[in-house]
Amino acid sequence: MRFLSEINSPADLRQLKVEDLQEVADEVRQFIIDTCARIGGHTGASLGAVELAVAMHYVFDTPHDRLVWDVGHQAYAHKILTGRRDSFHTIKQYGGLSGFLRRDESEYDTFGAGHASTSISAALGMAIARDKQGEDHHVCALIGDSSLAGGMAMEAINQAGHLKSRLIVLLNDNEMSIAPAVGALNRYLNRIKEAQSYQHLKEEIGDALESVPGFGHSLRRAAKHVKDAIAAAVLPGALVNELGFKYIGYVDGHNVPMIVRALEEAKKIDDGPVIVHALTTKGKGFPNPERNYYAYHATGPFDPKTGKAVKTSAAPAPTYTKVFGETLCELMDADDKIVAITAAMPDGTGIDMALERHPERSFDVGIAEQHAVTFAAGMACEGMKPVAAIYSTFLQRGFDQLIHDVCLQDLNVTFGMDRAGIVGADGPTHHGLLDIAYLRGYPNIVLMAPKDEGELRDMMHTAIEHPGPAAIRYPRGNGIGVDISGKPQLIEIGKGEIVREGEDVAIVAYGSMVTPALDAAKSLEADGINATVVNARFVKPLDEALLTEIAETHRLVITVEEAYLAGGFGSAVLELYEHKNLLEGLRVVRMGVPDRIVTHGDAKLLLAKYGLDADGIHEKVKVTLAEIPASKKSLRTRLRAVK
Repeated sequence: MRFLSEINSPADLRQLKVEDLQEVADEVRQFIIDTCARIGGHTGASLGAVELAVAMHYVFDTPHDRLVWDVGHQAYAHKILTGRRDSFHTIKQYGGLSGFLRRDESEYDTFGAGHASTSISAALGMAIARDKQGEDHHVCALIGDSSLAGGMAMEAINQAGHLKSRLIVLLNDNEMSIAPAVGALNRYLNRIKEAQSYQHLKEEIGDALESVPGFGHSLRRAAKHVKDAIAAAVLPGALVNELGFKYIGYVDGHNVPMIVRALEEAKKIDDGPVIVHALTTKGKGFPNPERNYYAYHATGPFDPKTGKAVKTSAAPAPTYTKVFGETLCELMDADDKIVAITAAMPDGTGIDMALERHPERSFDVGIAEQHAVTFAAGMACEGMKPVAAIYSTFLQRGFDQLIHDVCLQDLNVTFGMDRAGIVGADGPTHHGLLDIAYLRGYPNIVLMAPKDEGELRDMMHTAIEHPGPAAIRYPRGNGIGVDISGKPQLIEIGKGEIVREGEDVAIVAYGSMVTPALDAAKSLEADGINATVVNARFVKPLDEALLTEIAETHRLVITVEEAYLAGGFGSAVLELYEHKNLLEGLRVVRMGVPDRIVTHGDAKLLLAKYGLDADGIHEKVKVTLAEIPASKKSLRTRLRAVK
């Protein structure tokens, strides 16, 4: 590395000549490829934004000037250039660098990011704070074309144009989100690119008029007003101007000197916000992601020469996502009222299968979770059966829509909440730990979680046929390997099941925690402890009869959930027992995630950290039983003695 090894901060970068910056970008790109080949990461997006990162840190006096990144998928070059080169190999690893932006990680990470469409709002807030406090620095938000279509970004643009504060928005336009960009705004951006030919034509006409002897200058000046009127009518850039923004673009997002010039021009504009429109290629410099950008959005280890994934041992079972997608297609085959919806995550949620098999009844609405929920509600009003597959953490964005538009109207909308629980390397912004707590309070909704991939199929069928709203949470990763060849069956709403009979303790597990609970029960036998294991299935409604029986026949009940404890499944069980006056003489212990931010790292490691594996459950049972007086035998034991 000719330059990169000597760049320990943006200040070092700014000591270089402009003509050296392209080589810096090349070195950063290769560094990203080499590192991600070993450990995986958000490869494609970051490769596409290398030159943008180099140019921004060269033009702006960071961290005095504020750079605000959207999402964080594209920020690897930013991390490398801001003093984190030598620790970059730890990205997304437990105890290492975050894969996204974190204020507590670096002063250059001015705003935390993991979800889309936040950068312009945050940057505008920073710009207004700057102005109110009499400070003088630049604020630049970098946002992708698909994130720009998010409602929050458009709301921010609307206010920024109104306030006329000094703000720079750098638009990274690669025509891609995680999947192909959709919607009218994407078409608008494409028209801007097409309109450049008109701009060139305008210049050619002007030059021709100027060349007329004696009258050229006057003709060109007279024609200017006509040309501007035509431009306002036909050029897409006119919309940007109407919103109160100046427009610079488009520029080649992989030409560092060109980006530098554009940003320097943007810095000179002091009477309002400006958009710099840069065209980039996702996965730039690496042939495989350039041809298959979705596959390289987030990768595991791969061969840096061929781009092919490093082979790992075959998975024992299909992923929950795959089972969800295949089952949905199967159900759609049989019922033409079922429709599939996703918010810019077709492959990540399994909806890609429905888009291919039933394109007329499948919709990718882009990064617009709020719209996705209400869009589904509208369909349900007209007798359709919409299934919206949205990551647990992203469904948080539709909080009000879930209440106001779906639950209050008791509409038949099914929510598939993929990535529920601890997701691993993506960390705090992507862990799905809140859905139980925020959905429990909604009226009319049914909340369920399967113990395995077979039960997921049954729950999907059950939810779709249920006349009101229903949500199914399921984890990231592979199922446990059960037979899924049969047709999905209906499950009685609100009915759990006992999957193992015991007498000393009842472990009441929800969803993904049933398997480790069963494993813990088996290992407890060696300690002379006989455990009942309950597959709760539902948190709303609870199986009151089964839980009452468990309370009356056991001295200890332990609830286990892969979610935050506050307001979760265990809380629901405690509320039931309190309501039924069952807590006297009964010890109830809740196991789940405590009230703290869960870091990034291997999911198995994190689950073990919070005791949410077989060993952790085993230990909790042993310790708690030892605390209970031995005289308190279970009712089953007493009944057996009587007999």
